[in-house]
Parts: sequence; C-alpha cells; structure tokens
Amino acid sequence: QVQLAESGGGSVQTGGSLRLACAGSRYSHSSGCMAWFRQAPGKEREGVASICSAGFTTYADSVKGRFTVSRDNAKKTLYLQMNTLKPEDTAMYYCAAGGWGILPRFYPYWGQGTQVTVSS
Repeated sequence: QVQLAESGGGSVQTGGSLRLACAGSRYSHSSGCMAWFRQAPGKEREGVASICSAGFTTYADSVKGRFTVSRDNAKKTLYLQMNTLKPEDTAMYYCAAGGWGILPRFYPYWGQGTQVTVSS
C-alpha cells in the first residue's frame, strides 16, 4: 500500500512563502510522475504542478513563475516551493503519485492533505 504524507502547510500573509513536502513510502520515486493538487472550499480539486522521473515539469497557469516543484528520489520526498502567495492560493494541498500530468483522475495514490491559508 503506497503511503503519502504531506507537511509544511500553514498560514501566511500575502506575498509570503511556504515549502510543502510529501514523504512517500512503498512507492518508487524514481519512476512515473508525482504531482501537487489543491482544493478550496466549494471548488473542484485542481492540478498545481507535476514532475516526472525524467525531471519534466508541468505547472498550472495560475502558479507559473511563483511555484516550483521538485523531488528528491533518495529521500523519497516531493516538494512544492510556493513564493509570492496570494489569497486565492488558499486551499488544502494534496500530493499524488503514480500518474501523469495534472489531472486528478490520472493519479491512483493520494496523501491526506495539508492546509495552506493566505491572508490579505
């Protein structure tokens, strides 16, 4: 059973930064893609960024230039560096593995999420 655990969420003011981490177990981080998604209250879950084994990354337009996704295969950890945060970035952030791209339906494994709140 693949297990993913997010950490690093919190509350920041507009313009602040946070770094999310996703530790995985029983999953081969050296293959396939991993991704970050977010879901705000009353909204659908949306893709934020993904990174594949070859290092190829994909970002949602809303976060390009502000967020950076990376992975450390040796530590089996996925990261999301979030800079210049905006109130509209407020959401529960989830990591996912075993899929491709940034559409939720393509990912079978999910973490429990970590809350990010950005105040104006």
